[in-house]
Amino acid sequence: MLVAGVLETLLPGVHRIVAPNPSVLTGPGTNTYLLGNKRITVLDPGPDMPEHIAAIEAGIKQLGGELERIVTTHTHPDHSPGAAALQARYTVPVIGALIEDDGYQDPSFAPTDSVEHDDCFEVDGSVLRAIYTPGHVGNHFCFFHEATGTVFTGDHIMQGSTVVIIPPAGDMADYIASLRLLLDYPLEHLAPGHGTLISTPKQEVAHLIAHRQSREDKVWAAIQQVTKGDLDDLVVVAYQDVDASIHPIAKLSLWAHMLKLEKESRVRQCDGQWELLT
Repeated sequence: MLVAGVLETLLPGVHRIVAPNPSVLTGPGTNTYLLGNKRITVLDPGPDMPEHIAAIEAGIKQLGGELERIVTTHTHPDHSPGAAALQARYTVPVIGALIEDDGYQDPSFAPTDSVEHDDCFEVDGSVLRAIYTPGHVGNHFCFFHEATGTVFTGDHIMQGSTVVIIPPAGDMADYIASLRLLLDYPLEHLAPGHGTLISTPKQEVAHLIAHRQSREDKVWAAIQQVTKGDLDDLVVVAYQDVDASIHPIAKLSLWAHMLKLEKESRVRQCDGQWELLT
């Protein structure tokens, strides 16, 4: 069971603190990771909640280390706002990628350094490697901790639930391609932004790819059945296997699936109406 505010050591040099922000979308809360034991990298500082910032500072002190840098997987408001609070206390680099505000971004995020695919950072003698993984959102990065074979997945992979893809910043085709990219790395563990450590990483990635393909098959069957309609028409058919209370959220991922089909010239959209291309 995950307990907010408690420093927990998961693997050598890998520690986790859970933020007290549980919800339908965040699960038990956002995971903040403290990497290293002396020169510490905070990965995903989480929400700007005083008790969470205090727990991060207490965790660094408990380890007997010093904060060296802050790294973010992306700039959704449950992952990056804590960076501003820490920036006000410590003069350390803040690393992450910005994106045009789509109404879901953290306006307080002000990185001192950008990040690119394959950038490497030294963390207590180990390498932390950036992996560009767009899909959930266009500025999403995972980070591979080479010493433990751990990928910190942010919202690319969440333990126990399916990631919501929100267009236009989110892209289903990119998301699936980014899942496949992770299979190129020698994975031992997945450390998600929400939930517990996953120790069957390649099986989990393969399962997620299959799940998305299965949902796309249902979306394709829905547009074939409806032939023409808006997202409200399609969601009740494509997501008839989930509770109707989930449909407003499911409609976002449905939109992402439809945009993928549009790119593949299988459907077209005009004035909010989606139509099967024959």
